[in-house]
Amino acid sequence: MSEPPSYTDAVAAQPLNLPVFQFLRDKRIILASGSPRRRQLLNQIGIAKLDVIKSGFAEDLDKSQMSVYEYVQETASRKALAVYKQEIEADVEPALIIAADTIVLSKNQIVEKPKSPIDHFRMLQSLRDDDFPHRVFTAVACIAPLEEPVYPGYSLQTHIEETQVFFAKDVSDEFLSAYVASAEGKDAAGGYQIQGKGALLVDKIVGDYSNVVGLPLKATLQLMEKTLFPEESEFEDA
Repeated sequence: MSEPPSYTDAVAAQPLNLPVFQFLRDKRIILASGSPRRRQLLNQIGIAKLDVIKSGFAEDLDKSQMSVYEYVQETASRKALAVYKQEIEADVEPALIIAADTIVLSKNQIVEKPKSPIDHFRMLQSLRDDDFPHRVFTAVACIAPLEEPVYPGYSLQTHIEETQVFFAKDVSDEFLSAYVASAEGKDAAGGYQIQGKGALLVDKIVGDYSNVVGLPLKATLQLMEKTLFPEESEFEDA
């Protein structure tokens, strides 16, 4: 660093003065997800100008034929590719597409979104009563088109983040019932939202908090840099 850092009049919501954000300024960034939580997380690090285009990928991969890691990584990649193929010929070509897929694993079984209030209640009971933490996996996929005419015409990079979540053992069935009735977690894998009232279910986590919300921010920034500047990323690979 040639000069010491100094405070400026910059607004907190603006992105940090890093090459990746400078490069993306005024360029088209697509979030290939309808999740408001992922959009809010990207807004949090200063990426406010986003096109949100939900991927048309059916998310119907056969879980029995692949590992959890393969499943979540392949799903995120196909989400990103589906939107890339749709938008690459648009009037304004995207500079970067970000996609993600989050799953919850408990007792070596993938925990889906609740199917009903009863299923929701039993799901939360199972997570609370398990002797081991459940694990939240998010795969992030980033695609950037290449300037050079090299097959396949884009750079695709992926990352998988894991966080362990311990539910509090002293949460009562009455509390679980009240949480289910709030409907906050009905559309979330695992049946809860840690950034909302669902935080009251959690005793502790080991790993990245933003990963449990739906998008690991530090890993996503690293992946953006790796995709756009493969030889010049700000962070070293872990």
